[in-house]
Amino acid sequence: MRRTLIAGLLLTILAGLTALAAPLAAAELAGVTVPDGATIGEQQLVLNGLGLRKKLFIKIYVGALYLPAKESNADKILAADAARRLTMSFLYGVSSSQMCDAWNEGLEANTPNPSSEVVAAFKTLCTAMEDIPKGNVLALTYTPGTGTAVEVNGKAKVTIAGKATSDAILRTWIGPDPAPGEDFKKAVLGAQ
Repeated sequence: MRRTLIAGLLLTILAGLTALAAPLAAAELAGVTVPDGATIGEQQLVLNGLGLRKKLFIKIYVGALYLPAKESNADKILAADAARRLTMSFLYGVSSSQMCDAWNEGLEANTPNPSSEVVAAFKTLCTAMEDIPKGNVLALTYTPGTGTAVEVNGKAKVTIAGKATSDAILRTWIGPDPAPGEDFKKAVLGAQ
């Protein structure tokens, strides 16, 4: 009996230690699990919200927005010159031309009269795009003073300078006419 009690106690302690060592997932949506935070240099970001991008009945990707602190006001997020990260976990494969079309539509709908710098940066973004198969992750990470790093599955594609470009990219999600829709916008803003 004593051995059983000691063995049970040890198993309980080990299970607790294992739980502490395991990374916690903050959220799951449409079968995609995302971490509760991200680190940009020395800066810790928190998961602000998670949304599902659908087109008709097809689930395209799960988008996650990471910020220094939770914020549901799009204008405040865009006004801050702070680190942020957008990730898209693809549930459906898309071509590079589809990605480019989506970026350009989002720019046109949410950034009136973009500067020539922003237009040129979106062309660079389109050039950096590749076909993104189901299961891949596209990440766009803005670091003040450096720009927006674009990665596919952790592989660096390009870094695009300028906060104005980062804001235009983020506006495609949280601008007045977000390409993924109002429900997606509310979800990544944590308002849903």
